[in-house]
Amino acid sequence: MSWAVEEWKEGLSPRVLQKIHELETQVDKLKKERQQRQYQLETLEAALQKQKQKVESEKNESAILKRENQSLMELCDNLEKTKQKISHDLQVKESQVNIQSGQLNSCKKDIEMLEQELKR
Repeated sequence: MSWAVEEWKEGLSPRVLQKIHELETQVDKLKKERQQRQYQLETLEAALQKQKQKVESEKNESAILKRENQSLMELCDNLEKTKQKISHDLQVKESQVNIQSGQLNSCKKDIEMLEQELKR
């Protein structure tokens, strides 16, 4: 079959045959170069897709972490408010204890005075 492909070249001058050979060689070279570039393109496209997936994954993870951070900040705020309320309640109760302690001491003195009066 290759002889049929080459048949059209019969009768051409050596100079023309040389030029045809150079062009065929160049065509082969360009085909190989095109295949290499096609392979490079496919490789780069695959790498790009992988990077896009990675970026998307990191965006999702970032969004999750932001939501978690916001939730933790709200929790901290609530805990701080609760701490302040408990601290205030404690101060109020300590004041009440001090008042009652003072009243107790006063009552003890009154009782002692009454007991001394009774003894007389």
